[in-house]
Amino acid sequence: MPSVLITGASRGIGAAIAVAFADLGWRVALVARSEPDLEAVAARVLEDGGDARPFACDVTVVEDVESMAASVLEWGGVPDVVVNNAGLFEPGGVLETSPDAFRRQLEVNVVSAFLVTRAFLGEMLERGSGRVLMMGSVASVRGYPSGAAYGAAKHALLGFARSLREETKGTGVSVTTLLPGATRTGSWDGTDLPDDRFIPPEDVAKVALEVATLSSRTVVEEVLIRPDAGDI
Repeated sequence: MPSVLITGASRGIGAAIAVAFADLGWRVALVARSEPDLEAVAARVLEDGGDARPFACDVTVVEDVESMAASVLEWGGVPDVVVNNAGLFEPGGVLETSPDAFRRQLEVNVVSAFLVTRAFLGEMLERGSGRVLMMGSVASVRGYPSGAAYGAAKHALLGFARSLREETKGTGVSVTTLLPGATRTGSWDGTDLPDDRFIPPEDVAKVALEVATLSSRTVVEEVLIRPDAGDI
């Protein structure tokens, strides 16, 4: 049975990706800070006959990631796919963003992806197979007002992914960055915009699943996904 590890799996895009993979028969390792929320996603998967296990972890903390990785390896071995989906968006321009808020968004959006990828990359390379998916954003490729820290973090994540792709060429380990626009998750609760201005999280999950199930001869390096009516 193939396996996938998903960070930020307790809600939104991460939960949708977990359900999509589980529905196809994958074993799913669910990673996020909130154990109750992870257990709710795991219960949803199990009710549908899937196999999922929650691993509560702060993916910005080295020791937490190392402990989580050891538990995942003991449970299901080296994941076939690692989805670095954990993210944080705190709006604000340069003058409105505190240094702590800037660092926090870099930690959650970029450092977490480095730590989690590093925790499993060696085993993937030794095995000669695996896929790493990064959850970037349209903010990885363009700037937005009131998005100083988030834009910097998502640009950095894409840069990390591109460098990792160059490192892993010819090894059997591939790297893909998904670049979705506005997606209808809890981050947009309270908005006056209609749902049809947003991408459904299930559509992002379908793209992730499609990328992950291609033959090993094919690598989709980057996928830009936008709402039909364009960016918000």
